[in-house]
Amino acid sequence: MSDVKKYGILLLSILILAGCKENKSKTASEAAETTEEQAVKLKGEVVTYAADSLNMKGYLVWDENATGKRPGVIVVHEWWGHNDYVRQRAEMLAELGYVALAIDMYGDGKQAAHPDDAGKFAMSVMGNIDGATARFKAALEMLQAQESVDAEKIAAIGYCFGGSVVLTMANAGLDLDAVAAFHSGVQLPIMPTSDIKAKVLVCNGAVDPFIPAETVAAYKKAMDSVQADYKYIAYENAAHSFTSKAADSLAKEFNLPLAYQQEADEKSWGELQKLLDEVF
Repeated sequence: MSDVKKYGILLLSILILAGCKENKSKTASEAAETTEEQAVKLKGEVVTYAADSLNMKGYLVWDENATGKRPGVIVVHEWWGHNDYVRQRAEMLAELGYVALAIDMYGDGKQAAHPDDAGKFAMSVMGNIDGATARFKAALEMLQAQESVDAEKIAAIGYCFGGSVVLTMANAGLDLDAVAAFHSGVQLPIMPTSDIKAKVLVCNGAVDPFIPAETVAAYKKAMDSVQADYKYIAYENAAHSFTSKAADSLAKEFNLPLAYQQEADEKSWGELQKLLDEVF
């Protein structure tokens, strides 16, 4: 083989190798760029809105690195009021790609320091269902108005008192794609009707003394009678507030039958994710 031919083959091999290295380098660079773009960067801010002649304080949170319009999820607090726990749940939803709004059902971000006060606050809302609906709708409209939110794709979740709120809103026929309630009472101001539009998930503890078996039976019967699309789960050995890590300390402080259960917490959160994947 001539020296010229050998040199040509060698040169071609070098060019091929260089090209491969360049492509690999480019691919790695593109992958790094993609990873950086997809990294979650949460942005949360306190928002105010008016309803029922009250100023309400909510917490809006989303992923700044996400693009395009995304489904929105309302999060309703326990009977303690709008606190860090409900904000944490909103942030968990934002990490999944949703725009979440932890809302205020009491007004001015009011919180209860004692169960007696919490009970009074909760009853003042649920005892005036028209006022409760107005407060919920004001939050709903605020969420739908966000530039990053697809106003046609909205869900709502709630804990304890908040679960009863979102189930009641679903029963009232509000235009929600999905509703999920955790350790929530099901004896509601508005029981299930044919107006239900939402796909419903209820995650309760099987040994929750705040949710009598007869009320569960009545709720299921009512949901079945209107052919509602729902799933009711009772987690074995789970008590009230099983999703809240503060439950054990609150149980001790106020002598209440509350208890955190990690397994039920994680399983119910997984059920919520499946529900949202199904509707969105």
